[in-house]
Amino acid sequence: MCLGEAAYVEDHGVCGFRATPLKYNYDGCVGSPLFGVGKEPRANRCLNASRPNVVCFFVIATSSLVPESILKKRRTLEQVKAKRAAKAAADRVHRKKVRQIAFKSAEKYIKEYRQLEKQAVTLRRQAKSTGNFYVPAEAKFAFVIRIRGIIGVSPKVRKILQLLRLRQIQNGVFVKLNKATINMLRLVEPFVTYGYPNLKVTRELIYKRGFGKVRGQRIPLTNNSVIEKSLGHVGIICIEDLIHEIFTVGEHFKQAANFLWPFQLSSPNGGYTKKLLHFAEGGDAGNRGAEINKFIKQCL
Repeated sequence: MCLGEAAYVEDHGVCGFRATPLKYNYDGCVGSPLFGVGKEPRANRCLNASRPNVVCFFVIATSSLVPESILKKRRTLEQVKAKRAAKAAADRVHRKKVRQIAFKSAEKYIKEYRQLEKQAVTLRRQAKSTGNFYVPAEAKFAFVIRIRGIIGVSPKVRKILQLLRLRQIQNGVFVKLNKATINMLRLVEPFVTYGYPNLKVTRELIYKRGFGKVRGQRIPLTNNSVIEKSLGHVGIICIEDLIHEIFTVGEHFKQAANFLWPFQLSSPNGGYTKKLLHFAEGGDAGNRGAEINKFIKQCL
């Protein structure tokens, strides 16, 4: 486009374009920063070459185009942000739903525990009124604690301790009582102490010293998501479900007990009296029965 003298100021930009002046010399060749003076062939000469005082502006597109790699990176980041936002929203909804289910489960379990206590009291009163004795049902599970090291341990006893996951002193595990496990406990009695914990002690153990086994790692039970990811397929989604499954020895007791990492307890307050003697003889080893509750509280 040819304009008169002083029509545009040099390097005047319009919408990202830069106007560069093309001054035609007297022989009709284009003279500009782009083409140089007298270097263009005559086929590219301007029609107004006969007018030496005319300044022609050649518009060059110099808009700052964004590279394709940056645009692609920007689109990828936007997609990642959108996915993260959608996942966060879904997680919030899921956590709220799990929290509501956990509250309902806790209320149901509290009613169940109270009903069991009332039933035991009623049976005890009925037996007393008729001059009989009330014998509670045998315990279904036990809590086993290792109290001695590896000195003087036979290969068979060592293997049983490994099967019980009692590899260190003061390690404790929940064990389901059946014929096989009772025979195993009898063989390792000099090296362990065990008993039948109540609901309160079981809950304190899991809340205070509970760790889960997630992909071979020891993970603290800080929230219900840790439990749900590992035991959700068996209907255990919160810590109260886990406590209920352990205490009532439910259908999935094995999965729940294996999920719990062996408890690492402290030495009891006041220390041990005599590890080499049985509890019935005034020592520390062997079956303590309900007295294990007092011992566990000293180790927490």
